[in-house]
Amino acid sequence: MSTDILLVLCLIIPSLAVAGIVLADKTPNLREAIGLIAALLLVVCVGFLTHAFVNGHATTLVIGEIMPGLAIVFTPEPMGILFALIASVLWVVAIIYSVGYLRSNDEQHQTRFFACFALSIASTMGIALAGNFFTLFLFYELLTLATWPLVTHHGDEAARRAGRIYLGTLMGTSICLLLPAMIAIWFVTGSTDFIAGGLLVDKASPLLTLGLLALCMLGVGKAALMPVHRWLPNAMVAPTPVSALLHAVAVVKAGVFTIVKLIVYVFGTQHLQQCGVTDWLTLLAAFTIVASSVVALNADNLKRRLAYSTISQLSYVTLSVSLLGPLSVMAAVLHIAAHAVGKITLFFAAGAIYTTAHKTLVSELRGMGRRMPWTMTAFAVAALSMIGLPPTVGFVSKWFMLSGAMSAESTFGSTVAVIAIIISTLLNAAYFLPIVYHAFFSGVSVESDQAQSHEAAHGDAPLSMRIALVFTAGLTLLLFFLADALLSLASGLN
Repeated sequence: MSTDILLVLCLIIPSLAVAGIVLADKTPNLREAIGLIAALLLVVCVGFLTHAFVNGHATTLVIGEIMPGLAIVFTPEPMGILFALIASVLWVVAIIYSVGYLRSNDEQHQTRFFACFALSIASTMGIALAGNFFTLFLFYELLTLATWPLVTHHGDEAARRAGRIYLGTLMGTSICLLLPAMIAIWFVTGSTDFIAGGLLVDKASPLLTLGLLALCMLGVGKAALMPVHRWLPNAMVAPTPVSALLHAVAVVKAGVFTIVKLIVYVFGTQHLQQCGVTDWLTLLAAFTIVASSVVALNADNLKRRLAYSTISQLSYVTLSVSLLGPLSVMAAVLHIAAHAVGKITLFFAAGAIYTTAHKTLVSELRGMGRRMPWTMTAFAVAALSMIGLPPTVGFVSKWFMLSGAMSAESTFGSTVAVIAIIISTLLNAAYFLPIVYHAFFSGVSVESDQAQSHEAAHGDAPLSMRIALVFTAGLTLLLFFLADALLSLASGLN
């Protein structure tokens, strides 16, 4: 099969799934089977596309040109291939998990949920395979619109308020900041293409580069850099599978993916080094890492704690790529994968705890490891990855981050990055390890036992949910040993 056809299939399979899911509205088993089959087909197509790309069979698909220099173009490149692999594999797992979660909790509007989920993956594929800034921007906006119904899924006042914040923040930043930056780049260069070495090289002064960089970095609201972060914890009112989508599969990953892609292919790392305009970004990312970790440390609601943990972990990516060195860029890309598999496991576990034991607070998790051993063991593995301990893939990405920080050309950036990574790692341990310890080694309060039914108190999560979270926890361990393959893809960025 030609690479052109594979590229088209990667883009249209999730879109066709949306139609199939909607048509099967009255037949839940068929509806979910369509989603799962589409997800499996997407994994196969992305796998073949990856194989073709690694073997030198590159391709470019041009859909049409709206204006000179503004075409809808798709071109696989190392980071996009890795992002597409992550999203496609986790879509399969998310569907399996969502079936158990939605049915166990008698959630309404399940067809709309699965359809919007598929549309979100279609948007993510467009972002991952975009060949220029213009194409990426279009699918970036589509992803916001596709996920908004998921954030407002419950339809109550809290959900509507979260939806307003979500839509207002993400559309507001992209339209008011990112769009003007893209137009300015097009005006200056006559193009929005992603170019190895950077589109703006020799075309933008240091002052102009600084202004465009600020617009782009703050305009990518999905990356949740402070102060553009409040949409993320507010969106936790959505069902847990939506939280997993937001944090691991699509939305926030699209944010940090966009940041890395713009720095590498639009601004160019060497051009930014020559201009010396990224110290502020390093400092902002470091502040976001530490500040959000402190908030997470004091959050008793489990999903809120995980949300602020996500804000911190995302900023690791921004921090690392802002240092502009080859090791730092590789570490940033690797951490996108590491965080994806680790954080989706944590949210899967949170949803399993809610479904089985109806607990949402960290203070209620004492003894939960004996009640739900599969769930809490998976949680523990993912927590170790977030902290950055072996043998998890989070250890590998943090190792390269520290190595990249220590070898950075900017003494200021290097110092700030190393301090932020060390402090936040200690804070990560402070807000994750007590959960694991109390889950397995602390007793359960009398009130908690009386509040549980026998099934809830002694049973683990439904089988489909357990399969999903054990699989993603296994990936967190497996990728520790397969890190070389991820690094070989990431090395193609430099």
